[in-house]
Amino acid sequence: MSVPVSQMTAVASYILRQRIAGKKRYPLLLMLEPLFRCNLACVGCGKIQYPPEILKRQLTPEECFRAVEECGVPMVSIPGGEPLLHPQIKEIVEGLIRRGKYIYICTNALILREKLDSLRPSKQLTINVHLDGQKKFHDRSVGREGVYEIAAEGIREAVRRGFRVTTNTTLYSDADPASVRAFFDDMMALGVEGMTLSAGYGYEKAADQAHFLSKEETKKLFAKILKDRKKSWRFNQSPLFLEFLTGARDYSCTPWGMPGYSLFGWQSPCYLLEEGYFKTFAELLEKTDWTKYGPESGNPKCANCMVHSGYEASAVNDTFGSFGGLLRTLRAMLR
Repeated sequence: MSVPVSQMTAVASYILRQRIAGKKRYPLLLMLEPLFRCNLACVGCGKIQYPPEILKRQLTPEECFRAVEECGVPMVSIPGGEPLLHPQIKEIVEGLIRRGKYIYICTNALILREKLDSLRPSKQLTINVHLDGQKKFHDRSVGREGVYEIAAEGIREAVRRGFRVTTNTTLYSDADPASVRAFFDDMMALGVEGMTLSAGYGYEKAADQAHFLSKEETKKLFAKILKDRKKSWRFNQSPLFLEFLTGARDYSCTPWGMPGYSLFGWQSPCYLLEEGYFKTFAELLEKTDWTKYGPESGNPKCANCMVHSGYEASAVNDTFGSFGGLLRTLRAMLR
């Protein structure tokens, strides 16, 4: 696991404070979407399907800061759309760093090299590059030839300048385990700090509906990919979540663990399902009927979901929630 000790300490102390306060539901990471427009049309995403009047809009830095302060999370992920298209992304990042947050800018890296001059390396800032496998698979996923090479060059330059860099990979039913394992080697050779993995979720607005994974397909695929892992591979996520992906561990969903905030407000019930919005985070927690979501609910929309935004928080809470959880995590790391 490649997460810095300072970040793990911040998260652990945050969880401890929530438990001491008796809170049953609390977020760990905010999925902050300052805009929906993008310079790609990935087959597994539907953000750019919004009408032009929505795609032209963006959150102000002040709106971003209010959302972060409102929910109190130690970590903020900035996806989109493409966040580097936001004209005030520098102000947003610097403002969140001043507030002591750990930030992940989730980018397709098409314009990363030209934007690096406006950003400063920091232990609190990670550039999280979207790469869905080796060149053949990634370029097909994003619907454009040559994107993999541009992203790889952006990673090299960011690493050279001293930025923390990770990758974010979503896998679908046509993923080739041998190619994915080779991709891990490629990423380590590029010098990335760690890799993040997720199973493709049946996003309703996505252009390609044919290659989303069922729960059983997810377990089989990740069991093949993560079998006999190389010691050189570093992952930027919980070892227990990786075991969950392979079917070796079971968790209930924690949809409030990684809430989404965008132009429309606080998205209910989670970052992936769009069933309403609230003006405040408190309303999201209080007015969402959480019994309708997750694997135990019987909701067909949740039946095949094993995505990190719902289950990574469950695994992290398991790790830091008890001494037994720490032991399970250590065993998973050793395995």
